[in-house]
Amino acid sequence: MLKKTKKNEERIRRHKRVRRIVSGTPDRPRLNVFRSNANIYAQVIDDTTGNTLCAVSSLELKLENGGNIEAAKKVGEAIAKKCADKNIEAVRFDRGGYVYHGRVKALADAAREAGLKF
Repeated sequence: MLKKTKKNEERIRRHKRVRRIVSGTPDRPRLNVFRSNANIYAQVIDDTTGNTLCAVSSLELKLENGGNIEAAKKVGEAIAKKCADKNIEAVRFDRGGYVYHGRVKALADAAREAGLKF
């Protein structure tokens, strides 16, 4: 239990460091990624007003296994589609303190392929 707590504290510290630089504006909102062991979540946030513009998760898509790379790809495609519906073309990517590989990279690549620019 102690190791997981320390690991998450380190991730939060990395996320705060990234958030000092990455901020969402109305022109380029922030695409935030959160991953748990079982699911992956993505939301597009305008930090000037503090509003979530759109959000998608593997729970919402009712995927059988929401914690794998295939689920991350589907979430990436879905968030890009929701952004296109709201006329959001470009975002700033916030990896949430996670290392950019695996599920986080799969989500980002799928969102790019679906037309989201970052």
